[in-house]
Amino acid sequence: MPTVGPGDGPLVVKTYREGVAAKVGHDLVIDVTEWQASVEGNRVEFTADPRSLRVREGLRGVKPLSQKDRDEILKTIDEKVLRGKPITFSGLATEQDDGMLVIDGDLTLAGTKRAVLVNVGNEGGRARTTHKIRQSEWGIKPYRGLMGALKVRDEVEIVLDVRHPGA
Repeated sequence: MPTVGPGDGPLVVKTYREGVAAKVGHDLVIDVTEWQASVEGNRVEFTADPRSLRVREGLRGVKPLSQKDRDEILKTIDEKVLRGKPITFSGLATEQDDGMLVIDGDLTLAGTKRAVLVNVGNEGGRARTTHKIRQSEWGIKPYRGLMGALKVRDEVEIVLDVRHPGA
């Protein structure tokens, strides 16, 4: 069964800020450092350790992120957002005429499972996707700071760009 993980390419979560105090916050690029995906036939399985997240960078903030800022962000994600619960996805892939894979499956975040369709491009031996999710659909309350003046947008992006399993 072909498997891929962090050594085959990045899995990144991108968050975006909003609200009247948005300029004091940062849009975040967060690496998922421990994950694995496997493909057997048309079945796709994926797991990620929610405690393996690492803040790669904070974009468009007034000042650079400090290590203390990064540590606080990860603590908040662990305790209040994902609550240390496993991240899993399981689904069935169907290849479209244009070579795109559509994976119909279930994504579990913060202990809540929901059905999703994920479109994955396959070019040059790489599997690539940018999938948007709304945190609130998984019972996650998007982060708010400064008495609600700074918020993380409900919609976040999950970006995967890896060597195609079996390539």
